[in-house]
Formats: sequence, C-alpha cells, structure tokens
Amino acid sequence: MLACEVILPDSARNRYYLDPEQLFRRPVSDQCFSTDFAVNGKDSNMPTLLAELAQLVSGELHGDGTTIIHGLATLDVAQLGEITLVDHADRANALEQSPATAAIVPRDFPPTTKPTIAVDDVHAAFAQVVSHFRPPRKSTRCGISRAAWISPTARLAGDVQIHPGATIGDDVVIGSGTVIHAGARVMAGCVIGKDTILFPNVVLYEDTQVGDRVILHAGAVLGAYGFGYREVDGQHKLAAQLGYVVIENDVEIGACATVDRGTYGPTIIGEGTKIDNLVQIAHNCRLGKHNLICGQVGIAGSTTTGDRVVMAGQVGVRDHVHIGEGAVLCSKAGVPNSVPAGEVMLGQPATPLRRQKLQMAAIAKLPELRREFRQLQQQLAKLQEQLPSTTNDQHGEQAA
Repeated sequence: MLACEVILPDSARNRYYLDPEQLFRRPVSDQCFSTDFAVNGKDSNMPTLLAELAQLVSGELHGDGTTIIHGLATLDVAQLGEITLVDHADRANALEQSPATAAIVPRDFPPTTKPTIAVDDVHAAFAQVVSHFRPPRKSTRCGISRAAWISPTARLAGDVQIHPGATIGDDVVIGSGTVIHAGARVMAGCVIGKDTILFPNVVLYEDTQVGDRVILHAGAVLGAYGFGYREVDGQHKLAAQLGYVVIENDVEIGACATVDRGTYGPTIIGEGTKIDNLVQIAHNCRLGKHNLICGQVGIAGSTTTGDRVVMAGQVGVRDHVHIGEGAVLCSKAGVPNSVPAGEVMLGQPATPLRRQKLQMAAIAKLPELRREFRQLQQQLAKLQEQLPSTTNDQHGEQAA
C-alpha cells in the first residue's frame, strides 16, 4: 500500500458531522481564500520594453531595447507589436518573413534584422514571458466543500481540497496537499498520496492506489474491469476482476484515458510515466518508469515495458509481449511481437526502422516497376510473333 500522511488535526474534527443516514461526513463551513491556480486565457496587453523582457528571462539582448512589446504569440500567428519564439536556426527565414516585432531565440541563432533575446532554453524563457503577459488567474481555495460527499470511514489529511460534487467512498485514504475536483469519484478502499490532483470527473474504482504528485486529467478512469471473458455454455462470462491498479509517483494521465484493473493482481504504471489523452491500457499490464505514451495508443493485456519506452500516436501493441528499455514505437505501429531494448519500430506489422524504410522505398517503386514489366511483356510478344516466320523461312531454305 502506498504511504501517505493521513492525520486529521483535532481542531479540524469538529468541522464534520454525520448526515441523518450516517453515511457521509461533510464540513459545516468552507474556509475560502485566494490562490494562484490557473493561467488566465486573455492577454493583459501591458506594454513592456524589450530590455525589460531580456532582464526577466536573463537573456542576451540583440537590437533596440526600447522596442515596445504589447503581447506574444507563436511564430505562425505573431503580429506587429508581439514577441515570438524560434527554437531552431532552420526557422530563421520564417522569422524574417513574420510580422512579429521581436523573438526569443537560442544563443547560436544566426543574425537577423529583428531584435532578439538569446537564451539557453527558449521554451522556458518564453513561458516566463507568457506568465508576464498572462498572469496566473486568482482562484478560490475552499478546503472541503459542503457539496462533497465523504464517507465517515475515509481518512483525509488536514489540508486536502475536495470540490463540490466529488464523492469519497469508504476507507479511502488521501494524503496532504491533494486536490479532488468537482464530480470526481473515489470509490471504496482507494489510497491517494500527497500533492496529487484529480481533475473533474476522474473515476477511481475500488482499491486503486495513486502515488504522490500524480496528475489525473478530466474523465480518466482507473480500475475499470478488464476486457476478459470465458465462454461458458455458448455465452461470454466475465472473467475474474479481483486485481487493482497502482499508479506510482509523478505519473500524469491524460483526459479520458483508461487503465483497467488486473485479473488477480495489479496493473502498474511506473514512476514518472506520462500518458496522453484517449489511451487504453488493458488489464495486467506493467509499464516501466518514465515511459511516454502518446494519444490513442492501445496496449493489450499483460504487456510489459522497460523504462523510458516511447509509443507515438495510435500505436497498437498486442497482448503478452515485452517492449524493451528505451524502445521507440513510431506512429501507428502495429506491434505483434516483443521488441528488443533500444529498437525503433515502424509500420504494420511493425519491423525495425531500417528494414521498414527499405520496404517503403521498394513499395514506392512498384508503379515504375509495373510500367517496365508491361513494356517487357509487349516486347516479348513482338519477338514471339516474329519466331514462326523466321522458323518457316529456315525450313524452306533447307528444302531447296
């Protein structure tokens, strides 16, 4: 079981009471205060000197520091008065053609006619500028909402936030600093660690274990029944669903992704793994540490992976195979067999990248080869038409 702090201070216990049916507990009052929570979606349009932005990001200014910047945008949509970012020298021409007034660039970026700020990490610097022009939105922190339903047997740390409409089942344990957003449902026996976030409408089925600093985006479902059936008397009967799901520390799971419970034991998502939206991970899978699983990937049951595996969008992996450490499965790869460590796989069925490229090159030449083949057929037909007349002439000469 995952360890987490579950001490509820004595001073906080009198904030709860049992409802008439003795099923749930809820706070008598909510203590709300402001906190920085999310990024505002609208530019503040604060005019800022380019030199001030360079100082903000600890960058090297090239050009007129008195240039006034009113906002920011990515390179493809930036307008006059805005600063943009260019993260590679091969986009220098695109910057020259852009109406953007200035840009944040790498330190080895070639000279340009536009004012620039050269930095070590373009994206980190641009994020600072975004926060300058779009400051964090002020939100309210309400502790445990009156509209949340919480079992009297649940154990919550003192600084947990539970938003309206969330449901916390029997014997649930929630660690300090964790936030449960509106509409989330945490079913009986779940354990959630410290500083974890469940966004709206996340569902944790019974006995799911979630570690520290985990982020579960809206609509993610952990612990649903695995897709396993036995045929009994001509009917599909649901197989045993006695396992559970373990999400280790620092995992992030995208919106509407699903991780099914094991048949008898756990389905495990390893520490630091990041899973994109709309991913399906079937029962009994065990993913290693720091995997990257992109959108619409499907992993069939009992598959395992090593550490630092990458699966690009729409990859499909069959059941009962192992993907070795550091392997990369390219977009839409259909994986029918185990993959060695460090291998890059491509295609349907997936084969090593070099072999797949040779196959793709050969397929690209098929139309040309077909034309050449038809030309050879026509030439052969003409030769065959000439053969009978040549043979008859030879017989005639012999008879004479």
